[in-house]
Amino acid sequence: MIRWSCALVVGAVLSGFAFLLLTGRYIDDGPVVVTLGAGHGLHAGDLFVLAGWAVAIAALGVLATGARLHSS
Repeated sequence: MIRWSCALVVGAVLSGFAFLLLTGRYIDDGPVVVTLGAGHGLHAGDLFVLAGWAVAIAALGVLATGARLHSS
């Protein structure tokens, strides 16, 4: 139970930071890759934020479930 509670807290904080990075402006936004509306879009730099978020959430899932990764 504690493992899942900790995983939920970490996931929420990680998602909050990713949301702030995606909605804010930072030094290397990069060019707009997809236009989402007037003055809004998905920048090249946002793809790295999304990829990092996805990898971190997947790793968090592995830690929370106690899954073992098998190497062949």
